[in-house]
Amino acid sequence: MIEVKGHNGQIVFDGQYVTITRKGILGRMSVGKGEKRIHISQISSVQWKPAGPFVNGFIAFSAAGGNERRSKFGSQTSSAVHDENSVLFTTRQKAAFEELRKHVEAAIAAHHTGNPTAVPSASVADEISKLAALRDQGAITEAEFQQQKQRLIGG
Repeated sequence: MIEVKGHNGQIVFDGQYVTITRKGILGRMSVGKGEKRIHISQISSVQWKPAGPFVNGFIAFSAAGGNERRSKFGSQTSSAVHDENSVLFTTRQKAAFEELRKHVEAAIAAHHTGNPTAVPSASVADEISKLAALRDQGAITEAEFQQQKQRLIGG
């Protein structure tokens, strides 16, 4: 399971579902508070814009048959704020979101080829070392690291 916290929401990916959760004032001001679950079979593409020094990045999940809006030139990120399938992130959160993107895209590919075992599974030690690297980069706090570590070791 991968959990990432962005600027205007958080995403949990369990290998089958992408769950986008929004809380607090930013959730209310952008799309609205709540939770949205999208099964991997419904995701047709993943849109990605990396965060830069002065602008947030975003990850957006397109669903087959979804009604997507085209952004005007130079306004992709501001359009993503109001998209219920998007979450914005800062440069400090970028590494965690890249990891999420890698796993979601691998799961999509595996689903389309009919090979669900193609998604790489990491050991608990590997996951803890990835979390430690994210903590050391400042992408997650020490408290978030400890919480995720406890979840991984089953405590």
